[in-house]
Amino acid sequence: MDAAPDPKFHAIEQEIAVLSGATGAWARLAPVDLLPLLEQLRWNALSSAANWVAQSAEAKGLPEASPLRGEEWLSGPYALISAINALIRSLSNLAKDRSPVAGLTVRTLDNGRTAISVLPTSLRERVLFSGYSAEVWMEHGVTKENLTKHAARRFRTSVQPGVTLILGAGNINAIPVLDALYKMIIEGQVCLVKLSPVNDYLLDTFNTIFAPLVGPGYIRFVTGNAGVGSRLCEHPEVHSIHLTGTLKTHDTIVFGAGRDGARRKEARAPRNPRPITSELGGVSASIVVPGTWSDADFRFQAEHLVTQKLHNGGFNCTASQLVILPAGWDGSVRLLQHLRQVLQEVVDQRPSFYPGTEERRQAVLTAHPRAQVIGTRAPFLLVEHLNPDADDMLYREEAFGPVWGILDLRYSTVDEYIARAVEFANRKLMGSLACQLIVHPRTSREHREALENAINDLKYGCVGVNAWSGVGFALPMARWGAFPGHLPHDAQSGIGVVHNALMLERTEKLVLRGPFQPFPRTVSRGRLHTSPKPIWFVTHRGAARAAEALTRLEATGNLGQYAQAVRAAFDHGGG
Repeated sequence: MDAAPDPKFHAIEQEIAVLSGATGAWARLAPVDLLPLLEQLRWNALSSAANWVAQSAEAKGLPEASPLRGEEWLSGPYALISAINALIRSLSNLAKDRSPVAGLTVRTLDNGRTAISVLPTSLRERVLFSGYSAEVWMEHGVTKENLTKHAARRFRTSVQPGVTLILGAGNINAIPVLDALYKMIIEGQVCLVKLSPVNDYLLDTFNTIFAPLVGPGYIRFVTGNAGVGSRLCEHPEVHSIHLTGTLKTHDTIVFGAGRDGARRKEARAPRNPRPITSELGGVSASIVVPGTWSDADFRFQAEHLVTQKLHNGGFNCTASQLVILPAGWDGSVRLLQHLRQVLQEVVDQRPSFYPGTEERRQAVLTAHPRAQVIGTRAPFLLVEHLNPDADDMLYREEAFGPVWGILDLRYSTVDEYIARAVEFANRKLMGSLACQLIVHPRTSREHREALENAINDLKYGCVGVNAWSGVGFALPMARWGAFPGHLPHDAQSGIGVVHNALMLERTEKLVLRGPFQPFPRTVSRGRLHTSPKPIWFVTHRGAARAAEALTRLEATGNLGQYAQAVRAAFDHGGG
């Protein structure tokens, strides 16, 4: 610790002392005690939502009339309120001596795993997310018969109370509070949440929302630089740590910095003995499967892919960093043309707000001097013709920003292409957080076995089929985190999970499926769903209005908000 007096850190230590004194009381709270606290949080979140969004939009340079403010509604207040609602559902079941998975569809897959349906789970979700579905796949050994033994451990056995330090992310504003809810409700820990300097402007907002938990000393929000975070990681009253950030930060916490840290990592000798869980991002790929697409399909999927890249300006742990295309498929050229066009339309709609963006962009430009630069306000790098056999930085380092690589894979048959793309993603790309497949429904039917094998074989915590994995982040009953099995000396995309309002243990992955085409084009093709262009698309002109109405609907259940959300969702500007 620093020798010089640090008044700010002394104040934080006083907050830690308050938390330490409340650990036992928090751990003893039963589901029936937690329910009114969460209901108050939900009301507070709704009351603070507009101010939260306004603060975030200003910090990220989004004009007041920008549809992109919808991203701030969805990844801020909506994500928090929907998580609170999901936890209320699980705690209500537990209060009635029922399992959190009670009432959900559970099935046994062809591969022997158990899958729990987490979308849709209600009539409202069937309407609002028509055409979408999501399942949590469990590890081998978890069956329909023993599933309840792998849920809600905190409320089945005693927990070791303690203080968990949450090192919050600076990109998606709900991440710190979602991580805290998981640690508090599901693991029974009190939390010290250190906000990132990138978004510590939300300190007062979070204190207001979490006032029912701040008052009794169950949670504290603090700010500070990396030095403050480093000292907190070694504080004697901090029992465990959760980090959303980079692998480098994780390794520094666990093993230390510099050569000594590298030696410790090599020797697998952690410097910090505390349990550490993490979500560390990675290189996410979008695998495009060849098929017979219409002109409208190319445009829609181009908007879909650009959204996977440029949602939140590209500053997402689950942002697409690589598009894998089938070499020789005539659709690859057409899709690239549409991708460039959509990029030119949207890339300068906002500035780059995240620190270090230009340095990371320049590193990619140095490695790929022929990269195409698109836009001027937030210059975007498009790197085409990547070599699948090369040791490219875009395969092993997260660019975290407006950088996209395009890889062409040769193939003889569609089945071979799917298998090669999966093998490449598993073997060559750093991390295991998320991966997407884009495949026409006819191709899905004709190559069903190859596609299902791909979903099964992809070693990623979230696999999206015609759906961006970022949607999985916003599903509170789903698990969110890396594919299981990483160790402290090889953390990759992280260790452990968050969100997970079903309180499940031994989860393997989330499988998310969406519609290849939007309504109403689906009607003439016999595919019955009513979802228009998704409101999270960066090209949706009604996104802000729809997302605000959806947030208020989630909080209140008011049907008037439902009507507003639907009207704005259909005012999408084509597609």
